[in-house]
Amino acid sequence: QVQLVESGGGLVQAGGSLRLSCAASGRTFSSYAMGWFRQAPGKEREFVAAISWSGGFIYYADSVKGRFTISRDNAKNTVYLQMNSLAPEDTAVYYCAADNAVSDYRDGRYYRYWGQGTQVTVSS
Repeated sequence: QVQLVESGGGLVQAGGSLRLSCAASGRTFSSYAMGWFRQAPGKEREFVAAISWSGGFIYYADSVKGRFTISRDNAKNTVYLQMNSLAPEDTAVYYCAADNAVSDYRDGRYYRYWGQGTQVTVSS
């Protein structure tokens, strides 16, 4: 069992930056792939970024590529999402997710464990 707690969300102006953190419980964090997903009001959940257990494989949605950076610190059981050049369309609840058997990093159905989400609001 893995428990995930996101933090770092908030209100920021367009063009600003935020860093989200996702702290995981459990001693097997280093064996889990981690993903960030987001859901805006009235929209379906969408993939944002993902990182393999070793950090050797990283994936981004086209909409955030070049602006967002995912990273992990296995010693701290934490995964990060650095978000730069934020735009109003990035406004959403951001969720981190984890699993140790992910076949498609971009598909949320492969992640068993989810955090409660953190709100990111970007004003224009």
